Amino acid sequence: MVFKVSKVSTTPIDGQKPGTSGLRKKVKVFIQPHYLQNFVQSTFNALTPEKVRGATLVVSGDGRYFSKDAIQIIIKMSAANGVRRVWVGQNGLLSTPAVSAVIRERVGVDGSKATGAFILTASHNPGGPHEDFGIKYNMENGGPAPEAITDKIFENTKTITEYLIAEDLPNIDISTIGVANFSGPEGQFDVEVFDSASDYVKLMKSIFDFELIRKLLSSSKFTFCYDALHGVAGAYAHRIFVEELGAQESSLLNCVPKEDFGGGHPDPNLTYAKELVARMGLGKSDSAVDPPEFGAAADGDADRNMILGKRFFVTPSDSVAIIAANAVNAIPYFSSGLKGVARSMPTSAALDVVAKNLNLKFFEVPTGWKFFGNLMDAGLCSICGEESFGTGSDHIREKDGVWAVLAWLSILAFKNKENLNGDKLVTVEDIVRQHWAIYGRHYYTRYDYENVDAGAAKDLMAYLVKLQSSLDEINSVKGARSDVSNVVNADEFEYKDPVDGSVSKHQGIRFLFEDGSRLVFRLSGTGSEGATIRLYIEQYEKDSSKTGRDSQEALAPLVEVALKLSKMLEFTGRSAPTVIT
Repeated sequence: MVFKVSKVSTTPIDGQKPGTSGLRKKVKVFIQPHYLQNFVQSTFNALTPEKVRGATLVVSGDGRYFSKDAIQIIIKMSAANGVRRVWVGQNGLLSTPAVSAVIRERVGVDGSKATGAFILTASHNPGGPHEDFGIKYNMENGGPAPEAITDKIFENTKTITEYLIAEDLPNIDISTIGVANFSGPEGQFDVEVFDSASDYVKLMKSIFDFELIRKLLSSSKFTFCYDALHGVAGAYAHRIFVEELGAQESSLLNCVPKEDFGGGHPDPNLTYAKELVARMGLGKSDSAVDPPEFGAAADGDADRNMILGKRFFVTPSDSVAIIAANAVNAIPYFSSGLKGVARSMPTSAALDVVAKNLNLKFFEVPTGWKFFGNLMDAGLCSICGEESFGTGSDHIREKDGVWAVLAWLSILAFKNKENLNGDKLVTVEDIVRQHWAIYGRHYYTRYDYENVDAGAAKDLMAYLVKLQSSLDEINSVKGARSDVSNVVNADEFEYKDPVDGSVSKHQGIRFLFEDGSRLVFRLSGTGSEGATIRLYIEQYEKDSSKTGRDSQEALAPLVEVALKLSKMLEFTGRSAPTVIT
């Protein structure tokens, strides 16, 4: 079939500024006339011509509501803008890490390679007709578009007057694997629907020792539970955990992807992953059933993860530190050593201690995976992580939830390889406590105040910046209490990228205490409405006799100081956070 290109007149629409995680809004915003089209055309216009004309693009996402409509629109706009071919995961499903893997690894039958991708996701935010939708563009390295591109996209959205679309191109059947061929003014245009999991599974098998993990999962002493929260991870869970690794089908929870995530909030934390938390023995009521040895959860687009042991929660900050400490021995991909490690600024300093002990390059970066990507592209970083349940490595340029689960299963398999027939397996809790005994423990918690009035949130942050000019005033708020040491430094985190020299300012407000404790305040841009204030509280304990305390109890004095210092109640009207992690 031959299609025609239409030029559709449009006008700019306010508020199309993409953040570090792309553009996220309510579905009702995205379905406005021209809204999605304006953003997609503005993205094409921000790219160099060779990244569009004759190029191969990936278009897929986490399957949330409006994805199928959006995919058809983007295919038609790709055709009109001279793209040569579009690759779509079957049913429009590709996890964010799988998209990165497809860009980096997949080769078409004609030798084609992707140069970028439109990823349709709002990550860990809810889905459905009245919930969130999102879109972001990833580059040829598989990572998110850098600020220079997203700034250009935003500028284009403010001046756009028309977009190109092949309106007569028929809708593609994205449920069936195959290739559809068309012709347009600039020649051939193909749409290939391919298996969502194959490329990603192949990559995971090249990184981990699947046979060793399979032996662990086949042990009668080891039980396992994985919760996809009805997100796109379900498209990979059965293939990897059941077919490849031999886990029982019953070990998979909520692994059928749904447009509304089953009405739940696909955020893998102790608040929203209720079913998994209860099954792992961490619920409010005691269960008579013995919990599994290992549990994990994913978010909507499968780039985040939560790791649990039997009645035991592993903080994301501890998780990345423990993976880094054990990677060389337990994961074949890292057997020749780590190039370096990195964490986001709000993440606890547990990884710093591992880096120092193992003499590894270490980097502290702003929140946003693109900063890790720069380090990885330069060969400076192998493993990295964020406290917001994101962990990953240089195998792709996104955080990777399934990778993190396989990393933990690899560590457990390695620690137990001579012990599968013994009396007792080394558990998740054993591994964490052994780590604390060697490296010390970073007591850590995060308070999220979601959907706060945006003006009030900005006022609170401005107050804290002003307060930083006087350490005496800060310490007077703390008072004479002996259980919290004095603040010795207060600043706004600023980062100079060692690779490209770019400077990122205003990346979070920090209060650093004499004993190594920290308070960090950040405004988060990951929600679609209002503002989210994140408060991070951390205290380091090296004395192994004191590393076994309850985290909230150990941090209670610091929490009290943080709330008093920030005047949280006064500015926001909130007497308690929405989520405590």
